[in-house]
Amino acid sequence: MERLKRIGKLEPRHSLDVKESPMGLGMEKLDRDAFDPEKVYDKVAALGVKWIRIQSGWQKTEREEGVYDFAWLDSQVDNLISRGLTPWLCLCYGNTLYDDVAKQYFGSVGCPPIRDERAYNAWLKYVGETVKHFAGRIQYYEVWNEPEGTWTWRPGPNANEYAEFCIKTGKVIKESDANAKVMVGSHYQDSLVVFNNEFAAGMLEYADAVTYHTYHYDETMSMQRALALKALTKHYGKDIEVVQGEMGSQSKSGGNGALNWIRTNQDMQTKYLLRHVVAEVMSGVKFTSYFSCVDMAENLDAKAGGPITTCGYFGLLGAEFDRNTGTLVGDYYEKPSYYAFQNLCKLFDEKITPEYIPVIFSPRGSLRINGADCATRDIIWGGLSKANGGKAFAYWNSTNMITCQGFDGTVTFEISGVSGPVRLIDPMDGSIYELGHDIMKDAGNGLYLFENIPCKDYPLILTFGEF
Repeated sequence: MERLKRIGKLEPRHSLDVKESPMGLGMEKLDRDAFDPEKVYDKVAALGVKWIRIQSGWQKTEREEGVYDFAWLDSQVDNLISRGLTPWLCLCYGNTLYDDVAKQYFGSVGCPPIRDERAYNAWLKYVGETVKHFAGRIQYYEVWNEPEGTWTWRPGPNANEYAEFCIKTGKVIKESDANAKVMVGSHYQDSLVVFNNEFAAGMLEYADAVTYHTYHYDETMSMQRALALKALTKHYGKDIEVVQGEMGSQSKSGGNGALNWIRTNQDMQTKYLLRHVVAEVMSGVKFTSYFSCVDMAENLDAKAGGPITTCGYFGLLGAEFDRNTGTLVGDYYEKPSYYAFQNLCKLFDEKITPEYIPVIFSPRGSLRINGADCATRDIIWGGLSKANGGKAFAYWNSTNMITCQGFDGTVTFEISGVSGPVRLIDPMDGSIYELGHDIMKDAGNGLYLFENIPCKDYPLILTFGEF
């Protein structure tokens, strides 16, 4: 960050001090006791994050027919709320009381109760009891998780089945709590085929939001999906919220789960997080949820009766994984991605609105890569605003994170429609920079020229006014 004057560092905010935010984090798999939440709560709240995705665990809650023990989930929900966090609940998975297939898999993962009337009715009763129990504490309920996967909708996905499941479940949710919001979708595929078929089958009848997941190193694909889903829901007559419900990158090679075939490290995880979160906020999602809070056992096809001996290294927090027991051991420690996420939580610590900010890129000569600014076609950028009038402009070079590391370039552009003090924020380490006259020229009437300003392969964020 040459030619810049570092004048400070972002100061984190606790979640109790954040009233509204698009920042979310996953604390899934506690229905399968994947980690110790007591080691996580305070560290998560110290991020300043707002939304927390949790899973309901029918199997863990109803162990005796018609008897519901919510104590384990009450503890989780109350611990989150007391720290200023907003839990939202993914309703899943199966239950061995009603389904022989569910007996084969650890946690009854991916076993929808749709094969006979008794199981279906038991599911709907469970949903109703859950929503009534958490009325006033939880508002958003997601119907199942990744139902287009063969491991999460056994024995095989079916759009009409899932659409009907959402309609029946959504109706019960609404009847059980008039203030509840129904979330549907939760798909990971980069395709509109499944969504379109489900929408055509009436899945949106009770829906207040549609969720999607994204696991790939091209953040523009997530932006594309958010915008496409906004348009597709309107096409089907529903102007509803879009939520990015699950995305993440592993922090080292050898893990199980999504993206385990790609060479990765902690630097790549951090850049992945920064690029995806900022891209999704720029796309206007209600909130975006990073998976996950901590490394944990990972195997959705695990058979019942034994530990999961593989780990997914998606966590903002790391831990030692005992392959003999399938559990995390020792203290949970902060990775670099934890601090980068904390910096974004500070920047996006209230309602954020995407806003087009007039900008023209004009590459010039530079003392960086190949003697020139980055090409305009390689830059991803967007504007954001807050209610106080502050604005922000985020930009980065869309290099391939898998093949390129340590990118360091520059860009030149004109920008207008902004005012107030100008600062450059590096969310990787939270540094705040003042820009000298050799980089920024105020042309008057809200027009600025930024010449050969640093450009990284992760977002740098110019802030204007009180953003």
